[in-house]
Order: sequence, then structure tokens, then C-alpha cells
Amino acid sequence: MLLYKAFFSKIARPLCLFIVFSFFALKGYSQPGRTVADFDKGWHFNLGDVPNGEKLDVKDGAWRVLDLPHDWSIEGKFSKDNPATPEGGALPGGIGWYRKTFAVPATSKNKLVYIDFDGVYQKSTVWINGHELGFRPNGYISFRYDLTPYLNFGGTNTIAVKVDNSVQPNSRWYSGSGIYRNVWLTTTDRVAVDHWGTYVITPSVTDKLADVKVVANILNATHAQQPVTITTTILNAEGKPVATSTQNTILKDASTRFTQELKVNDPVLWSVEKPYLYKVLTKISGKNSADSYITPIGIRYFNFDADKGFSLNGKFMKILGVCDHHDLGSLGSAINTRGLERQLQILKAMGCNGIRTSHNPPAPELLELCDKLGFIVMDEAFDCWEWQKVKYDYHLYFKEWHKRDLEDQVLRDRNHPSVIIWSIGNEIPQQSDTSALRLAPELAGIVHSLDKTRPITTANDNPGKGNKIIQSGAIDLVGYNYHEFDYATFHDRYPGKKFIATETTSGLEMRGHYDMPSDSIRVWPSRYDKPFTDGNPDNSVSAYDNVRPGWGSTHEATWKVMKKYDFLSGMFIWTGFDYLGEPTPYSWPSRSSYFGIIDLAGFPKDVYYMYQSEWTNKTVLHIFPHWNWTPGKLVDVWAFYNNADEVELYLNGKSLGVKKKLSDDLHIMWRVKYEPGTLKAVSRKSGKVVLTREIHTAGAPAKIELVADRKNIKADGKDLSFITVKILDKDGNIVPNADNLVNFKISGPGFIAGVDNGDEVSHDPFKANYRKAFNGLALAIIQTKEKAGSITFTATSAGLTSATTVLQVK
Repeated sequence: MLLYKAFFSKIARPLCLFIVFSFFALKGYSQPGRTVADFDKGWHFNLGDVPNGEKLDVKDGAWRVLDLPHDWSIEGKFSKDNPATPEGGALPGGIGWYRKTFAVPATSKNKLVYIDFDGVYQKSTVWINGHELGFRPNGYISFRYDLTPYLNFGGTNTIAVKVDNSVQPNSRWYSGSGIYRNVWLTTTDRVAVDHWGTYVITPSVTDKLADVKVVANILNATHAQQPVTITTTILNAEGKPVATSTQNTILKDASTRFTQELKVNDPVLWSVEKPYLYKVLTKISGKNSADSYITPIGIRYFNFDADKGFSLNGKFMKILGVCDHHDLGSLGSAINTRGLERQLQILKAMGCNGIRTSHNPPAPELLELCDKLGFIVMDEAFDCWEWQKVKYDYHLYFKEWHKRDLEDQVLRDRNHPSVIIWSIGNEIPQQSDTSALRLAPELAGIVHSLDKTRPITTANDNPGKGNKIIQSGAIDLVGYNYHEFDYATFHDRYPGKKFIATETTSGLEMRGHYDMPSDSIRVWPSRYDKPFTDGNPDNSVSAYDNVRPGWGSTHEATWKVMKKYDFLSGMFIWTGFDYLGEPTPYSWPSRSSYFGIIDLAGFPKDVYYMYQSEWTNKTVLHIFPHWNWTPGKLVDVWAFYNNADEVELYLNGKSLGVKKKLSDDLHIMWRVKYEPGTLKAVSRKSGKVVLTREIHTAGAPAKIELVADRKNIKADGKDLSFITVKILDKDGNIVPNADNLVNFKISGPGFIAGVDNGDEVSHDPFKANYRKAFNGLALAIIQTKEKAGSITFTATSAGLTSATTVLQVK
């Protein structure tokens, strides 16, 4: 600790930062002295309580055999009678038991064997060979147990896990149920890098040189002093060494901390545009021990300035982020790396560069992907402290578990280059109570005891001067949830403080519901304003669901003020994707939110293109809505565009006029009397055509088209291909009101992992071989088996020409 204090006392900048890297060694690999094995396969599962289910004599042969990660709730039926309705997505909870029998070789008898759970929702108890290892109530935290004292080396062993998600509601959104994140079996020598046992900072970073300080905790469980050599090597992305440090020492019988200092010449800095990753290799060698611990690192520094906002590697920029919950739509909460990667790629294409892990520690894979793809992460810990939001939530366990859970989160995540901000709470009910004056400094102290290199915030839905969390002085960034009309006067309220918009917008975005009467379209711009109608005159149809008279959409209003002021360092929009549960402002029969910029199936809504036109350099021209209306209806036609001076709109070849964005406009609009045909928009710059876009009046549904996001996938049993199902007319136009029932058939080394269509009120199961189209679209998710070959996928519907696509599994 004295080392850290001395180091940070020399730093002039508020936040001088550092190399960071994942504490999780590369998973599913073997190095001298260390093996990290995928432990997901071949579990037996029983839904329902089993008295003494941990006993070795339990007969589990008739239980269901499955591979993890597993979410049993997503397999259930939607019902208004489920206790988690509506907050939890109207799906069932319950109690589940998992058991697995496995062998440990006799050669491991003198080693240490651990089981690592990335997350179990919730209230998990774990046994090995009938011996209870522990209980963790938090459904989002990662944890480890030492199996070594209870193992039969050279024989069979049985691990049993009880998961209790029966008492509900315990969440304000869909949680999922079960061992829904990955499990690993880690074997090391008795001298090894400890769990989450490394920490890397850089006291100084320039384009020419990075000073690197590596702190490693080395465990010696031999019960004797051990002479060892500790070598730390930094490898570039090509695997070539760029820096090495070696130290000889004698380990005592305990966990010992060692520090090594290295220098990297001409470092490639990690950024959102170029997320360059190095690797740190920590090697321990001795007469009776060896260990190799590999982690990715990113070299970068950043700063939050009260007046100028956020800078990364000395370059000022806005954090353009979204909030997201942890479910993957029809896949539920069962983590899948490709499913997460697809979400992030869709967001990246929009121009998004930030993710808030609402409102809990994420799966490790999310942070690894954010490291790789270049996202700035607000890593959030809690949705409540001692006071409840729903009857059975984490407040029941906060007093006993918050210190352990928060420490584990920081230790696990503190070396990811993507993690820039710690959040210790979201809309905490105690923010206006004096107890926050005690709790906020305590939580901040826990974080700072493990990592002083990142700022701490809380997401405050009541950020006025009565906020006790802000009064406590514990947070480094003042987080505002909504209150966008108070942004400009932030420094009047908090002079000299640093600002972050922890949650913004809550715009009600819908894909579909097109021909509703104007007075039935409701908007929920924030949790502090009353709902209001879209206010369109002349019984016209609003092209955009979030229209606020005199102000524009809530998305546009927030972004306008955000980009106007430098001191507003960034924003996290609620939300990037629709999510299961919290169907605000509606309730049953809705079972999903409407807030997302992208729907639950991964189909972008129109507002996606507003952000893309503002947040990227891509040339954008997007017109909406569709062009199927009642003749004579007045329709508001909107266009988002960039890299052009103007847009001209044509209806059936006749010009409807040229429009330009004026002042701070983010869109242009024509009010058009509907007639069937072709609506065409042409953007121009300096008189030259930039882009042309057309939408056509669609005829009756005639055929199906299948579009796979990836046709070549891996035979690893986990890879996915997302197939978009389009209902087209005879001319190839998407039919915007098509709701045809589509049946799916698959052959080859794969199976249908989920189906969806983005409809928030659909109660059809996600695990099925059929789906109705919603506004002309549906989705099928294909998962591979562990066998190479060809997957043939066919979609059929009564009266339509069928379609087939072939995937190659390698």
C-alpha cells in the first residue's frame, strides 16, 4: 500500500493510467504447471428441489444431460401468473440441481485443483463428494472453490450445485436461472500465481515509452520455503517479446507479493479506434514447481477534466455509450461469446464506443470482447444497498456480502483496458438518506484499496444538492441519470466537479405498430416526466415514436445538449438493446422492454441511424417509415443523413422538395400525402449525388429470403449463426405488416438454439422450430455441434416460396 501511495503522490494528472489486463488467464489452455479446462460439458440437471441432492448415492441417471452455460427460465412458458411478472420477463424461476461426475488423474495428487464459476443465478451452494464448499447469494459474481482436500485422485468425483431462484421477485429485469455462465477446472502446482493474482499499472505512458509495473501475488502451498525464479515478459500482438524482467527469490509458506518494473519502447496504445493488445507472461520456475500465467494487456492513459471532459491517450473525445442488461434475447442469460460479439459489433457499427454493465458485474467474456473491439466500460456493482427495490433483491444480503462481492469484482476486472469507470450503485434508494454518508465512502474505500487508477461514480436519479452520496465526497465523477435539462447548469450546482451521464433518454422505441392512431402512441422520455402523446396535427402518422412538441425526440434532445458542452464527458443511453423484463411503460402482455435502439432479435430500429449519422464517419442516408399506408393519409417522412449538404425526396418520380438541416437539427422531415409507389431520397454534396435510397409499396407476401450473418462457423459446440428471415413480395420488397408463421427445418451438425422476431408482446417460446414474422422479419439462431460438415436450414410458410441456406461447419 505504501508503494501505491508513493507512486500516486507523484502524479500530477487526476488520473494517470496504465496498462491493464485480464486476471483470467487464457481459458481452456495448458501451460507448464497450469491447466485451465473447460468444465461445461456433461452435467446432469433436475428442475425442482431434491432433498439431500448433494449426497453421493443420489440417483441422477434419469436427470436431463446438458452442457453449460444453461438458463432454465428461458425454456419456460410466459405467463402473467409467474411470480416474476412483469419485472422478470414473465418467465418462471424455481430451484434447480446440477451434478457432474468426473475423474482427476493420480498425477495431480500433489497439485492444487480449483473449480471456477463465472456466475450462477442465484443463491448457489456447491458440494464436492458430499462436502459443502460454500454459498454465494449474488447471482452475478464470479467465485472459486478449492477442491483439493476432498478429491479422489485417480478415481471419480461428484460435484453438486443447488441453485435457488424460487423466491421472487428478486430482480427488476430478467435474471435467468441456473449455472448461466462458464465453469472452469483449474489445476496448478503448489507454487503458482494466486487467484486473480496480478495487477499492472503504468506510472508513465508516452508515444515513445511506457513504464510498466507488474505486481504479482505468488502462492506457496508446499509448507516449506521454495527458491524460485519469477520472469515477467511482455509480448506484442505478434507474440514477440518487447520487455522482460527476472527475479530470484525464496518464497515463504504463504502468499507473497512481488513487484517487477519493465519498459516498453514505442508502445502501440490501446484506443477505441485501435484496441491493440499485448500479453503478459508470468513464469515461475523452481526445483519442484512451475507455472505460466498469460493475460492480455492494453497500454493507455486517460483523464476526466472538469472543464474539458474525457480524454484517452491525450485526445479529447465523448464517451458514446449504451446501458445493457446481460440477457441475449432468445438465448436468455446463458452466456455465449458469439452472441455477445454480435451485439457489440452491431453497436460498434452505430458508432457506440461505451458499455455500462447495468446493473451488476458482467460475464468475463463481455470485458474480454470490449478489450478486443475497443469499448469503454462502466463496470457496475450494485442496483441497491441496504434498502430494497423489490421484495427479495440483494438488499437482503448486502450487509453480509457487499465487501466480499465488491472486492471480487475489482480483483477480477481491474486489469481490463476497457474498464475505465467503477460504478458502486444505480439509483440507490438511500441516496437522499444520511446512511449514504456512511456507505458511499465505505464502498469507495473498498474499490480504492484495490485500484486507485480509475474514477468511481454512482448513477443518481436524484442528483440535486440533497444527494447524500454526492455530498459524501466519495465519488470522483458525478453521475446523472436523465435530468438532461439540468446538464448545461451542472457547474452551477457542482462547481469544479466532473460529469458523466450514467443513464440517458429512456426513449420508447418501437419497431412496428405503424398504423396506430396518433393519440395512442405514448412516449416515456424519462422517469421524471409524465407520458404525453406525439402531438401530430391533421391526424398524420408520426414516423418517429419519440416526438416531443417543440423539442424533438428524447434521443435527439439529449444528444444535442451532450455534444454542445465540452465538460459533458459522455453518456450511456438506456438502452442499446431491448431486454427481457421491465416492460416500461406497459405491463402484461408485454414481457420485454421497449427502450432499446436495437430490438431483442438484434434488428436496428430507426433511431439507430440517427446515431450512426452523428457518431460515425460512414456516409448515412436513412428514410423511414415504410411505404404501406391508407391512401390519402398524411405521413411524416424523416431522413437521417451525413456527409452531404441536402436531401431531395421524390414520390413516384416527382420531387417533393429539397431539405437541409438547419442550426442543430439532426433530421429533416416532409409531410407527405400517401399514394402507393416509390419513395426515393437523394443526398448531395456540392451538387453531386452522395447516396440514393428507395422504399417501395410492398405487395402481398410471396416468398421467404434467408440471410445468415456468418456462413462459416466453428465445430466447437458453441458457435452461432444468426439467420434473418425476411418476408418479401414478388418484387423482393420486405412486407412491413407481414406476420406469416414460418416453420424451420435443420439437418447436419447443428441445432436451433433460439428463435425471435423482436415483438415485445409475443408469448411464443424462444426454444422452437417456428416463429411468426413481426413486421416482415424473424430470426433463427443456429448453434453448432462438435462435428464438421454442412448444416442445411430451410424455412417454409403456407402460400410462400420457401428458402434454404447452407452453413459450413469447420
